[in-house]
Amino acid sequence: MRAVPRRVTILGSTGSVGCNTVDLIEHRPERFVVEALTANRNARLLAEQAKRLRPSLAVVADPDSYDELKEALAGTGIEAAAGAAAVIEAASRPADLVMLAIVGAAGFEPTLAAARQGAIVALANKETLVCAGELVMATIEQYGATLLPVDSEHSAIFQVFDFEQSDQVERIILTASGGPFRTYEREAMAHVTRAEAVAHPNWDMGAKISVDSATMMNKGLEVVEAHHLFPVSEEQIEIVIHPESVVHSMVAYVDGSVLAQLGRPDMRTPIAYALSWPERMSTPAERLDFAKLGQLTFEPPDTERFPALRLAREALKCGGCVPTILNAANEVAVHGFLEDRIGFLDITSIVERALETAPQMKISSVGDVREVDANAREIASDLVRSCTSSR
Repeated sequence: MRAVPRRVTILGSTGSVGCNTVDLIEHRPERFVVEALTANRNARLLAEQAKRLRPSLAVVADPDSYDELKEALAGTGIEAAAGAAAVIEAASRPADLVMLAIVGAAGFEPTLAAARQGAIVALANKETLVCAGELVMATIEQYGATLLPVDSEHSAIFQVFDFEQSDQVERIILTASGGPFRTYEREAMAHVTRAEAVAHPNWDMGAKISVDSATMMNKGLEVVEAHHLFPVSEEQIEIVIHPESVVHSMVAYVDGSVLAQLGRPDMRTPIAYALSWPERMSTPAERLDFAKLGQLTFEPPDTERFPALRLAREALKCGGCVPTILNAANEVAVHGFLEDRIGFLDITSIVERALETAPQMKISSVGDVREVDANAREIASDLVRSCTSSR
């Protein structure tokens, strides 16, 4: 066990992953010191967390929430700040580990900032690697940072992947719960509501990630993410539906062995693994009782009912800026659905049309990523407006 507490920054501390990270740190306060906390716009909860964890800095990304945060932290000695630049500055603060729990492409530049200071980057934001995987991985290598996946599936693979003998890996197997509409026909999915889409059967997640799980775009994004995290080709990444969410993912080797990581569907387990790596720490997560576990089931995914899986694989095969377009269009379409402006099936339709029409360019810099992302968002926003007017 480390004699010196690990200094931690949590970007996105008021979201699902962020709150679980705070919970774990509060369970083991002797192991961690918090440097900075950030949130999108929930200044009230951010201030409450800051008063308990006593970071040097608390940042709210939404400038309109700054006054509320500043007032709540008055007299505490905790610096308050706001805006996207302040979030990046928080990521640049001296820390041993930066938990990237910001949702969406907004996590891209803070991830780069954390990598540039050589920190352990605990990445719970799959969109960052989807929209700019090559840039992120190059920055990690250039500055000697360490990238640890926090998604339950990629954390599971990381724990059983033999990096020293990666040529002995036959394939990696991403498990998927199938989401709330696993057994629905396409006709039935046309009428599902926001409330139904965010009600994940196994995991407690934010609205955007829950909708991604319902469309299975979440699993498609994870295929792209896995390609950057592990030395495997797209053809070596398999998806299998596992409704119980107990086997979090597997690695198959050339001798026929398959190594799996199992646990209850509780994000505190992969978060704790990242926080304490290369050690482990105890968590309050419920333990598996194999005698009571019952049956574990597996089935192939249906790309006809869930075309997001096909779109993500096609984007990965195309490479370049295509995954960036995929991610940006999906974020816009999901937001439109959550605002009840488009139907559930419109999400993947809009993504596919954006992929067909968005201009392509080579990505070699942060500016390139911004330009591709902005163009794709504009196209997807027009498509959302078109769907809204025709409803």
